[in-house]
Amino acid sequence: MVSLTSTELNYLVFRYLHESGFTHSAFTLGYEAGINKSTIDGNMVPPGGLVTFVQKGIQYLELEANVTCNDADIDEDFSFIQPLDLITKDVYELQKIIKEKKESLQKKRRREKEKGNDVSQSELDREHAREREKEHEREHAREREHAREREKEREREKEREREHAREKEKEHDREREKEKQHREKERERERERIEKEKERERDKGKDKEKPHADLAHARRDGDKIKIENKENKAEPMDIEPVEISSKSTAMPCIIPNSDVTVLEGHTSEVFVCAWSPLGSLLASGAGDSTARIWTIDEGPCSSNMQGVLPNCAVLNHFKGKTPSKDVTTLDWNGEGTLLATGSYDGQARIWNRDGELVNTLNKHKGPIFSLKWNKKGDYLLTGSVDKTAIVWDIKTGEWKQQFEFHSAPTLDVDWRDNVSFATCSTDTMIHICKVGDNRPINTFSGHRGEVNAVKWDPTGQLLASCSDDSTAKIWSMKQDTCLHDLKEHTKEIYTIKWSPTGPGTNNPNQQLLLASASFDSTIKLWDVESGSLLYSLNGHRDPVYTVAFSPNGEYLASGSLDKCIHVWSVKEARIVKTYAGNGGIFEVCWNKEGDKIAASFADNVVCVMDFRM
Repeated sequence: MVSLTSTELNYLVFRYLHESGFTHSAFTLGYEAGINKSTIDGNMVPPGGLVTFVQKGIQYLELEANVTCNDADIDEDFSFIQPLDLITKDVYELQKIIKEKKESLQKKRRREKEKGNDVSQSELDREHAREREKEHEREHAREREHAREREKEREREKEREREHAREKEKEHDREREKEKQHREKERERERERIEKEKERERDKGKDKEKPHADLAHARRDGDKIKIENKENKAEPMDIEPVEISSKSTAMPCIIPNSDVTVLEGHTSEVFVCAWSPLGSLLASGAGDSTARIWTIDEGPCSSNMQGVLPNCAVLNHFKGKTPSKDVTTLDWNGEGTLLATGSYDGQARIWNRDGELVNTLNKHKGPIFSLKWNKKGDYLLTGSVDKTAIVWDIKTGEWKQQFEFHSAPTLDVDWRDNVSFATCSTDTMIHICKVGDNRPINTFSGHRGEVNAVKWDPTGQLLASCSDDSTAKIWSMKQDTCLHDLKEHTKEIYTIKWSPTGPGTNNPNQQLLLASASFDSTIKLWDVESGSLLYSLNGHRDPVYTVAFSPNGEYLASGSLDKCIHVWSVKEARIVKTYAGNGGIFEVCWNKEGDKIAASFADNVVCVMDFRM
């Protein structure tokens, strides 16, 4: 005997709901019944399968109910049965209904025969009317019962949808709480480092101070680089050796405080800073929910002992009195007329050079960790914790395309040209995307940890990436596997930078290099052509968060949590300048002339220093 399984019946009902336009009901049934796991080939089931099946079942019940009747009686017997009776009654009940109605009809006919002409036609009509009225009442009762059942089913469906929505909201709350906890842990670790540094400095006491006015100081995580007072040769001081590199033969020149301007105003750690490509404007972004645009005078920097600060425009990223979120990233357009900022509140904002808000770009559902202008300046690219990247049309102020290819937070983005770009994520993947395309034009996989940064070389032919797996990799669009796998670091690599040298740059005759900065406290310089290590720069004592090449490619600035900025000679692989501040350093950058270096510090300040050789 052929039987119908519950899986097959669920599929027929699913198809009926879907074909009838009940999309939400079909989705709920499919989800709860596991339709996606069914082995049924949907192409073999014709449209309207459930209705056809029910109709054939009704016909079968009709035949089965009348199986004991002769052919002459069947058509008449069918008139005693209503369609709903065939669905709600079994064969025995249907036969009983037919029998009772036939007996009732026969009795009526006998009474009509006996009465003969005495029974008027009007009486018969009234009798039939009463019967029809009773039948209608029974029919209405059945319809009311079915209506109540349908209403109950709708209520159950709504309750399931509400439960599903509550589960989704709970999941979003959990994700937001995880992000918040992660951020709090990072801040707590930084505060602990700062407290430890202060404690060590207090323990050392004032006996570390030197009475000679011309004695230069440099701090490296509590250790001192001591330089002998040339005028007091009778009492030479010990010089503690500093490991810089195997090629280092000379002590670095310490940048004096007189050559440093300290920009005060932020009330929390300063995460990012960037010079305008034109003019003397410096932008900074901090954990106090503000960005600032500082006007730096041309000429030498000077110590602001008298409390005179450069002009500053404050860019508030909150409404009212309550700050919202950290400013995590910023970038100037190529003309230096617009500044874009990204915030932990998930919004990107565009400001003019006077600090006036031009537009707010709101579509991301999580913090923005990276944003970049394309060279033409008509598109802005943002990457977010919500796993997506968005290209914004600056002319309209609207989003042009959202790219949803990653399965985890997007950490960095970088334009290859005016319409194509790379994204990287904590899901260990790198996608190459193009405006207008709905799929990546290329995907690179090979890292075994979170990919922290991606950067295109000056020609856009090579892509560099770095990861928590302690490796950096160089990729080419001509092949799917990495061109070079750079494995000399022993801890996570936080950032990478290409030198502004080689083809397509202002220094075409110099060799193209790649610098990588790691939590192992070192900086590595790599030969891009061979993939070999050129130099390991070992001057810092704590994780290195930032590196930047000078515009001529001859020097490299680095900043670390050890509170020191080192400027290295790329050719000689040694420190030529150094400066020690009072907090960990998150970013360093050069101005376009290459004679000033700016740095953002964890102790709420931005420092600008002169660089002269």
